[in-house]
Amino acid sequence: MTGDDSWLSTIPAGGRPPVLAREGQRVHAGPRLGEVIRRRPPGLTGNQWNTAARVVLDHVVCADDTGLPQFAVEFRGPAPDASARRVDRIVEAVTASVGLPLLRIGSATLRAADHGPGIVGYVIDARRYADGAAGSDVPAVGFRDIVGRLPDGRTGAVNDLGALARAEAVEAYVARRLADPILRGLHVRWVDGPVEGWSWVEVCPGDFLVERVVLRSYRFSCGVDPARLAEDLAALAVGERLRTLDSDPPAVVGRADLLDDIRRLGQRRDELVNGFAYDQLHQV
Repeated sequence: MTGDDSWLSTIPAGGRPPVLAREGQRVHAGPRLGEVIRRRPPGLTGNQWNTAARVVLDHVVCADDTGLPQFAVEFRGPAPDASARRVDRIVEAVTASVGLPLLRIGSATLRAADHGPGIVGYVIDARRYADGAAGSDVPAVGFRDIVGRLPDGRTGAVNDLGALARAEAVEAYVARRLADPILRGLHVRWVDGPVEGWSWVEVCPGDFLVERVVLRSYRFSCGVDPARLAEDLAALAVGERLRTLDSDPPAVVGRADLLDDIRRLGQRRDELVNGFAYDQLHQV
């Protein structure tokens, strides 16, 4: 936390039980912004502050010893309407004015209640690991690249949030529920700030289950490359949908449409940091 703590309110554990306690921090679900910030910050009108104060933050991570907020995490659908975008901009202005870091996750599948505590816990671990590595003279393997035993017994990156989904895709393929066992993906960084991750798997010949996740961070470090995190979150979302293949057949994207979407992304390479690295995806 880098802002002026005098603007922030403690969130007592007794008043709002945490949904997760980890590494000297506790995660509270659903406080209003007006509970997190004591009073109207300068530069906001009364109407703007009244709107912002009523906004419910999906998760707020607080220091266990002081109760002071360290950062907030919000989940959003992929295409908020104009009214929702206006509220989001007010929240961005309010959190910026008091120095409260904010991470916003845009996904059609990932939800705060179901996936939030696990994702926030992952970010807490990644940030702590990165802080420890920064204070060491020995070059450290990145948190995302730590190798160990995966849930299916193989050796791989244990901090890949999509690892379980990748294993489930192989199992579904063996059971003849998928046409291909491999989750594929990409990630890009937009010049104006957001990062975007895609993941897809072929459900039946020529039809793909596709997930996209957009991350927007404001004064916030994820502890891992945010673009790779976005792709891993997209793979996690694919895994969620794979679990309901039989009971809830997923909406799929045809091969031609998926290829067109990837080409259109590549055509916007001038809007991307370091261009577009996936021209090889001329077929999927």
